[in-house]
Amino acid sequence: MVKLIIQIPCWDEQDNLKDTLNDLPREIQGINSIETLIIDDGSSDNTIKVAKKAGVNHIISLNRHKGLARAFLSGLDTALKLGADIIVNTDADNQYKGEDIERLVRPILENRADIVVGNRQVETVEDFSWIKKRLQKIGSWAIKVLSGINVLDATSGFRSFSREAALGINVISKYTYTLETLIQAGQQQRRIEFIEIKTNRSKRKSRLVRSIPSYIGKSIVTMVRIFSFYQPLKIFCYAGSILLSLGILIGGRYFWLQFFDHSGNEHLASLFLCITLLITGFFLFLMGIIGDQISANRHLLEDIQLRVRKIELRKREGQ
Repeated sequence: MVKLIIQIPCWDEQDNLKDTLNDLPREIQGINSIETLIIDDGSSDNTIKVAKKAGVNHIISLNRHKGLARAFLSGLDTALKLGADIIVNTDADNQYKGEDIERLVRPILENRADIVVGNRQVETVEDFSWIKKRLQKIGSWAIKVLSGINVLDATSGFRSFSREAALGINVISKYTYTLETLIQAGQQQRRIEFIEIKTNRSKRKSRLVRSIPSYIGKSIVTMVRIFSFYQPLKIFCYAGSILLSLGILIGGRYFWLQFFDHSGNEHLASLFLCITLLITGFFLFLMGIIGDQISANRHLLEDIQLRVRKIELRKREGQ
């Protein structure tokens, strides 16, 4: 028996939710049961009423608006407790086509992948501006470098997860889960597959991209933060190496002027800058070593958490 749960995070989606639900598949070959789960992220409209009227199987309501990342994680946790073998996450604005869900779960059913992501082929999306397409490309490239995965569409929220993959997901960011889960999956050496999909025309503006500068800033912070959790030695050593190199170059210039040009006293500011850079670079190296030890403990804690989650699910299923 294979159970699929389609989770849909919602925040004031009364105008779009009905179309999204009507578009979902009712049966898929290889799937014995398909259920829908709505995560209401503190909606102030009639989202819940629309969901109930449409016959949604499960609804959970967060006590206030907590953001997409929290809603996504709440959905995964609930879906696992409901016995899901495969979990599909899709958006409530009907951006993604329900007919593609069968293709989204097929690699997991055939045991080829742990996580499958819908590649929107951003160059072909009419709703995206030229600058947004460029940013999407740059973002996907950056996540590819940080995760070691051949990322084709880093911000696509149309994804499927095996039970094992869902159990291992931890989302720290309150902004979005898309970037973080890919970096995490790469570090956990999950099997990731991208499938090409087409999207429906957007019915509203993105709530994540309020402004381009804000989006870029939050995305960079998320990427650096998550990568530093898993590879602190690399990130701090790279930064420390840059500062140490600059310090050595500036210091070398000062001593050259001091001993050969006899004008070093006129460049004491360079000496102070050299010392500052060398000290800062050294401390970054120390932070990298300490962070590496913390990262090792993090891996152990994630392994313990995964085992505990599995035990809890077995107990629940045995009741």
